[in-house]
Amino acid sequence: MKSPDDPFEEKRKASGTLRCEFQGEDLPMILRHADVRQAAKDWKTFSSDAPFRVPIPSEEDFRKMRQLPIETDPPEHTEYRKIVEPFFKRAKNPKVIAKVENLIDRMLRESLELDSLEVVRDFALPLQSHALTYLLNVDEAEAETWISWGIHVFRDGESGELKGATLDRYLNERLDQAIQNPGEDFFSALTKATFQGKRLTKDEMLGFANLTFAGGRDTVIHTISSIFAYIAGHPEALDFLRADSKRVVNASEEFFRVISPLTHIGRVCPVKTDVHGSTVPPQGRVSLCWASANQDETAFDAPNEIRLDRKPNPHLAFGAGAHLCLGAAHARLIVRTLLAKLCLHVSAVEVVAAQENVEKEAQYQRSVGYESLEVQLKGL
Repeated sequence: MKSPDDPFEEKRKASGTLRCEFQGEDLPMILRHADVRQAAKDWKTFSSDAPFRVPIPSEEDFRKMRQLPIETDPPEHTEYRKIVEPFFKRAKNPKVIAKVENLIDRMLRESLELDSLEVVRDFALPLQSHALTYLLNVDEAEAETWISWGIHVFRDGESGELKGATLDRYLNERLDQAIQNPGEDFFSALTKATFQGKRLTKDEMLGFANLTFAGGRDTVIHTISSIFAYIAGHPEALDFLRADSKRVVNASEEFFRVISPLTHIGRVCPVKTDVHGSTVPPQGRVSLCWASANQDETAFDAPNEIRLDRKPNPHLAFGAGAHLCLGAAHARLIVRTLLAKLCLHVSAVEVVAAQENVEKEAQYQRSVGYESLEVQLKGL
């Protein structure tokens, strides 16, 4: 991992916005930290009540249901969010923390026995999948099914199918099983939940479940692979972290800032809106560009430098406001634990072969994680 990509620097400094076409729709990307943060908190002007249009590119071709709670605004969003928050808060449960610690410890020990390790599909994907079973309180064996879907559930569907159909079938089956035989797991909780005094509809259940598996998957995987690549290029990093275990927390936040695995997210303006000099028509979209905000020189000293002891670090990798990422605590647990265990077991990482994952859009290109990353690990 080299210094963080910043394809937005020139426009961020000059005007604060960049107009870019996505799927034939020309929309402004908001680039400055203060502007992005303000827009993220102003859900009345920049609404998330827009099924399929919050992600950029939009996802009409990938799924059939509104993702919940992300594609709603308060007060509905607040009530929807409360339904699933108990599961996402499990990332702070000592028993769940211990499971994640044991998982990463075991995986690193096993990886050290290999001649080489392909980080993306043979380490990051299984780690993300197994850790998610702890969060959702389901049988860990389910992780093998989730691993089979690949890095992104909307891109690895079977040939000839609607993208996302494999995930859709799985979620329907799991919810049907939970209705017949409820337990204490995530799917059963959805079948028991109510919204505004009524049981959730099947589409609402699917909306929660779809987001849970589609969101926080490739983003976590790209973060993990980027950390391995960084350590390979900066062997002193592990020595720095080993010298003081408290440094792991600040280092984790710095990795989220510089990697910014989700480049941006969409919002819809209900009425005609001026966005820093760009006119957005009624129901037109804007982009809140987390990646640019996290490189803003007015918010971060020397933002192009990776400082593992950076503090304060007001990054927006998890968003801001009412729609702050539900999975933030889970992602933080995984990254903190990974860094701590790397310090415990690994002396060096050497890259054997690497293929970067590159976002290619009309007005910018940005490297985010890796398609594949083969490394050799050396133990202490």
